[in-house]
Amino acid sequence: MSVREIASGLRFPEGPIAMADGSIVLVEIARQTLTRVWNGKSEVIANLGGGPNGAALGPDGAVYVTNNGGFEWHDRGGMLFPGDRPADYTTGRIERVDLKTGKVERLYEKCNGLKLNGPNDLVFDGKGGFYFTDLGKGYGRLHDRGAVHYAKADGSMIKEVVFPIDMPNGCGLSPDGKTLYVAQTMAGRLMKFDITAPGVVAPPIGPLQGALVCGLPGLQLFDSLAVEADGRVAVATIGFPTGGITSIAPDGTYEQTSFADPLVTNICFGGADMKTATVCLSATGKLVQATWPRAGLKLHHAA
Repeated sequence: MSVREIASGLRFPEGPIAMADGSIVLVEIARQTLTRVWNGKSEVIANLGGGPNGAALGPDGAVYVTNNGGFEWHDRGGMLFPGDRPADYTTGRIERVDLKTGKVERLYEKCNGLKLNGPNDLVFDGKGGFYFTDLGKGYGRLHDRGAVHYAKADGSMIKEVVFPIDMPNGCGLSPDGKTLYVAQTMAGRLMKFDITAPGVVAPPIGPLQGALVCGLPGLQLFDSLAVEADGRVAVATIGFPTGGITSIAPDGTYEQTSFADPLVTNICFGGADMKTATVCLSATGKLVQATWPRAGLKLHHAA
């Protein structure tokens, strides 16, 4: 697979969105910005503060951001790694950014009176709502228990859908919209949840929330994800010395594609044929593209 670099010098890129003009809108977690990248150039759309972690286009054309509230950062041999919550951490939140003006609106920072700890990723359904994961925050010897939420884009409703779940990260919907996929970071597991109504998933059968689709051997951790048109789930996979993308079929079989960075954190699909894969190499601060062997699933509110 031929890989081409389209940007470097980014500060932990995540949440890529393929735009109609060929640019990529993404977050830089360590820079605390929503950024547009094109032709090797970049411009800041909005300064968000905290830790903007995931991004998606909403039904109104704005970008919705899951902000984890921030990390401590560690430079290890020229590569950037996130750590615990920083000293200035206050809360996680969901934010809306107007792409034309850069105006930032905070939609949610609590659910049922409990603050959002570390919102990570989000995906919109076809009903005007979105699912998002809350991975939680680490602090000293403790780490928050994770959750999955559902909210309306207009700020009128938020509710908890799944709790507890350990370190939920990437999330996505199956092509028919009947299955919610959630990647668990440290466990290296892809879980699925049957959707029975917008923002409602079937109750668990047994001790775990959801059903296991796939778990990887060895030290391979899961980050964010994108769904392919044929129903496979392309999960960004953290590995040492190199990470990659694990494409997982609904029956749990998988194939892997390596990229030159241990912290491969996200992937999105774009282009006329939806075969242009944009991949975040976050430790080295690069954004790369490759022609994927299969088409990605077109999102409900794609540019």
